[in-house]
Amino acid sequence: MNLTLSQRLSLVFSVLLLACCGASAWLQIRANIMHEKEVVQGLSRGLARSIALDAQLMHADSDPAPAPGAPASEGLGPEAVRRLFGQLMVVNPNVEVYLLDMEGRIVGHAAPAGHLKRDHVNLEPIRRLLDNQPLPIQGDDPRSDTGRKVFSAAVLRMGERKVGYIYVILQSEEHDRLAARATASSVLRTTLWSMAIVALLGLVAGLVAFRLITRPLHRLADTMRQLDTKAEQLALPPPNAGGGRDEIAILEHAYGEMAARINEQWQTVRQLDHERREVVANISHDLRTPLGSLHGYLETLSLKDETLDAAGRQYYLGIALAQSRKVGRLAQALFELARLEHGAVAPEIESFSLSDLIQDVFQKFELRAEEKRLRLNAVLPHPAPMVRADLGMIERVLTNLFDNAIRHTPPGGTVEIEVEPDAQGHIRITVSDTGPGIPPDMEEVLFRRPFALRGERREGGLGLLIVSRILQLHGSGIELVRVPQRGAVFRFTLATV
Repeated sequence: MNLTLSQRLSLVFSVLLLACCGASAWLQIRANIMHEKEVVQGLSRGLARSIALDAQLMHADSDPAPAPGAPASEGLGPEAVRRLFGQLMVVNPNVEVYLLDMEGRIVGHAAPAGHLKRDHVNLEPIRRLLDNQPLPIQGDDPRSDTGRKVFSAAVLRMGERKVGYIYVILQSEEHDRLAARATASSVLRTTLWSMAIVALLGLVAGLVAFRLITRPLHRLADTMRQLDTKAEQLALPPPNAGGGRDEIAILEHAYGEMAARINEQWQTVRQLDHERREVVANISHDLRTPLGSLHGYLETLSLKDETLDAAGRQYYLGIALAQSRKVGRLAQALFELARLEHGAVAPEIESFSLSDLIQDVFQKFELRAEEKRLRLNAVLPHPAPMVRADLGMIERVLTNLFDNAIRHTPPGGTVEIEVEPDAQGHIRITVSDTGPGIPPDMEEVLFRRPFALRGERREGGLGLLIVSRILQLHGSGIELVRVPQRGAVFRFTLATV
């Protein structure tokens, strides 16, 4: 069966309610029966003693005493006993009278032929009754193989000697037939009606309670369906203002927080997807220009091969090689960025001197700086700081930053790197130039996608993207700082030894 949670809870509750009502009805009937037995046994507790006294009187007045060791019935005679017990049962048809010997054997009775199912009665309940233990006490029913009923009992004495017991069943076979008929006709009907009314009222109250309890679950399910179809427009449930102990409210609040995180991640994924599309578009544009130029010059060289002299061929080949190197740099940067973004590269942390690394980077860009009449300047603390990082990756970071700075700094300008400790015990590194700087509208996407500066592509903008990914692998980050009288100023931190 494809049932909802509310329907399954209602079904289980209904079954449990019916079971509880049935058990309650059985216990009620059982309690009434035991109460009736206790009352009957309490009222008739002295009946057997009265019969025993009458039997002694009859024996004393009418019959000789039995021989020593003979059963008590021999003093009265079997027919006298049957006649006496029959008269008692006629006067009170609710009882059955039996005469027992000291071992519990039935030696006298007035039962019709074939009705007696036992010839022996357990004496333990009789002793408990004679000891005045709490009622009701049930003993063996001679007219049943396994039945037990309330009784009255008394010791039968002949003079001062115990010769047996008077054993009186207080609820005879006739009583059982009448009680069964009355129970079937009235008590059972009343019990069933009361059980049905209680079950109906409990069922209605339970269904209403389940509806109230599961209402937040229905609301939560609606919210989850909304998340599944319209994550960007998700109406999040409000937090539990009361902060109480209601588990459903806590669940709803926890789901609200989870949905908010999912919604935020969904928006981030969409933004990243949009930025990747822009990266692909920008890279395609950056590759198309040098490839087109390369193809054009090679085609020109092929068509004019017979008319060109050696100098002309070298001119066209030089331009083609320059465009080829540009395509190669773009391809290498794109490959490096892809490896960084997909986790294919892990930093190999080691300790090294930052001043030595800066000196190596200065030597790499020394010729380019002289060609543009730029001044390279380093401001370092004393003693030289030692940092823990991946040497190759940090060299790549400084190379990209210096490359961008030298490319966009006008002749006669300055490119400077400053190293200083910060308040957290790290080394703060700042690379700045005297170029035009970064436009304010580019700050938001500076480290997320390529951008154009004065109509010029900055190597597809991949250099700063690679710098950002490398520093993220080192648990750091890069930021653009606005400094008066300066152009682009980039700052990041590294861990010290």
